[in-house]
Amino acid sequence: MFDKMRGLYKLQSKARRIKKELKKTEIVAEAADGKIEVVFNGEQTIQSVKIDESLLRPENQRELENGLKSAIEEAIKQSQKIAQDQMKEIAGDLNIPGM
Repeated sequence: MFDKMRGLYKLQSKARRIKKELKKTEIVAEAADGKIEVVFNGEQTIQSVKIDESLLRPENQRELENGLKSAIEEAIKQSQKIAQDQMKEIAGDLNIPGM
């Protein structure tokens, strides 16, 4: 019983450490040939958005919209991959089949 509780405590400690690491992780995604840049952290929170001035004209609205969508999707995908890789460490300790 004590071993199981100690194991659970270790898993909780790892989970807290991973959460802190994810919060500090910076993911940068660009679109529109670098004219749009979004920065997320590993918790999928937007930290910053940079848009080149040339895209802020009405005639560039479609490019701006598509670029923002693309950059945000890429940043989310990267952050999910990072979180998934981090969580594999915990899942391995749990000995869950298929993980």
